[in-house]
Amino acid sequence: MKKLVFLFAFLCTMTLCEAKKPAHLWLGGDISGTTADEARGVYSADTTGVVTENTQLMKNYGMDAVRLRVWVNPKDGFSSKGDVLEMARRARDLGMEIMIDFHYSDWWADPGKQYPPEDWKDFDLQQMGEALAQHTVETLQLLKDNGINVKWVQVGNETRDGMLWPLAQISQGNFENYARLSQVGYDAVKSVYPEAEVIVHIDNGYDNDLYNTIFDGLASYDSKWDIIGMSVYPYWAMEAGAEPDEATTIRDAADNIRKLREKYGCDIMITEVGVASEEPEKGEQILNDLFDMVINDVDGACTGVFYWAPEMFQTTDFWGNKHGYALGAFQKGRPTRIMNSFSRAAKLMKE
Repeated sequence: MKKLVFLFAFLCTMTLCEAKKPAHLWLGGDISGTTADEARGVYSADTTGVVTENTQLMKNYGMDAVRLRVWVNPKDGFSSKGDVLEMARRARDLGMEIMIDFHYSDWWADPGKQYPPEDWKDFDLQQMGEALAQHTVETLQLLKDNGINVKWVQVGNETRDGMLWPLAQISQGNFENYARLSQVGYDAVKSVYPEAEVIVHIDNGYDNDLYNTIFDGLASYDSKWDIIGMSVYPYWAMEAGAEPDEATTIRDAADNIRKLREKYGCDIMITEVGVASEEPEKGEQILNDLFDMVINDVDGACTGVFYWAPEMFQTTDFWGNKHGYALGAFQKGRPTRIMNSFSRAAKLMKE
């Protein structure tokens, strides 16, 4: 009898251990800038220098998804609806899943700026909602009409202080407008892709108070979401003095993920992550630690990790001035060992 009890306890322990691992961990990259790079004659290459199309290169490192931003009327045409269709076709042809990230702007939207498109700047709430819905539906319908399946859609990008300022800016007392426009986006997505999962995306993934404020507020206005998206950048957290080191940032993000799942009952995805490309060995270890966390330590609550602009890198000119993006995963147009973390994570998920 004692042996049977011991065996039952052992099997229960094994089941609990297995439950900590997500059923599938989506590995992806936001490679929205690929076509713009190509237009400038800048092409990605593998570690041996062989030029390789960027989407294919990401897949070679174990990624099975891409994230693509959409701007409303970008001045150079990149990240427009048509440009997103081109990148989505590449991903589809490689069997990769697609996340669409609506910025609802003509240019970058992030915690420091959420400016409406020029054509929308004088709209009232009703007009803004109509324009947002039309843009969302038109973009997604274009993709659907061309045989593209969209698995996830972000309604806004890093909307810690709302979006479409000042109309839906939280710090200006317009949380209700933000919630209403988020719901408009949610409904627009579902009208084209009923099965797509809608993401509300916030930065500072280590900050549980921030996430409670945003998602409690959205819930209070009956604004829906399917997945909570977060950015996790230890580099920026430390620069801001919000976190003392990388390990603490990851640990606090893990704690936040667990609490969010318990409170809101939804999946969480890290839709943006990045480490310093000039320290590839250190960056690889940071990402390895992050992947170990999402695979083993959050009870399967985190279902995806997307690196932002992995193909980007930083250069130093003759005078010592730095140019480019510091948190990519490449150097001189080639992948660094940072990218190996994705191959490792893909392997771990198969074990």
